Amino acid sequence: MPCRGKVSIVIGSERDRPHAERAATILRENGIEHEIVVLSAHRNPKELERYIETSDADLFIAMAGLAAHLPGFIASRTRRPVIGVPLNVALGGLDSLLSIVQMPRGVPVATVGIDNAENAAYLAIRVLHLCRS
Repeated sequence: MPCRGKVSIVIGSERDRPHAERAATILRENGIEHEIVVLSAHRNPKELERYIETSDADLFIAMAGLAAHLPGFIASRTRRPVIGVPLNVALGGLDSLLSIVQMPRGVPVATVGIDNAENAAYLAIRVLHLCRS
């Protein structure tokens, strides 16, 4: 699939929207097409799987707290890049960080700092820049 430069920001709950909006602001300021989708790996697994299969995004940013299954769920179902943003819901976000960064071999997820949605957007821009070079 050729790279067009579209990013899908996936959050598992509406309460995560402020983080998604911070990433979306960076993408918008840099002219990157994007969308925000609310689908939970736990509550909507079939819908999320269908979305991943049919999405025309070149890259996913997935934001999750607690056990943070969302980024790994997406990465296990696509060969497109996934950037995980651990969210501070409990334990200072360390549970999320460790869940996202410790993916098994073959299921890579790039991981940014806790609550650092902006860096996820900046990393997405750099990855998409590779497609344009």
